[in-house]
Amino acid sequence: MEEIKISQKEIDETYLKLNAEIEKHGYFLNPNVEFTKNLIKGLLMNQKRYGYWACPCRLASGKKEKDLDLICPCDYRDQDISEFGCCYCSLYLSEKNSKTGEFKPIPDRRNKIKQKLVGGKMKEKIQKENKLPVWRCKVCGYLCARENAPDKCPICGAEHDRFEIFEQ
Repeated sequence: MEEIKISQKEIDETYLKLNAEIEKHGYFLNPNVEFTKNLIKGLLMNQKRYGYWACPCRLASGKKEKDLDLICPCDYRDQDISEFGCCYCSLYLSEKNSKTGEFKPIPDRRNKIKQKLVGGKMKEKIQKENKLPVWRCKVCGYLCARENAPDKCPICGAEHDRFEIFEQ
């Protein structure tokens, strides 16, 4: 197998671009720059290997349709940040944790969800049984379906307490 090469320039440019982009939406990169750039290198390697940014801390299948939930930013990032202060790979931290640089390893939420799919149940049935509330930002109208409201609105930056349950 051919070795995948990622230049330091690619890593540095991606780091700057990602950092600028996510902070506009209320997210924060891990302040340990060396650690963060190693994760970015993994994302870039997966981009070249698979054609998408598979989380470098999880084993990707190489089939995009099977890996949609772990394409960075993964489906679990926001819940992990709300509950633990960081995402699974610690690329993204809460605002508080980004200032202190504190984070601890957390459980892989993906495995818990995959265990629910065992036993021949269809994904659609699981989704119906575990219907998530839809949260609405009272400032800009942003909607998201998840267990808890985001810490910050990714559109306008409104704080957690500016969200309400959206009545359908």
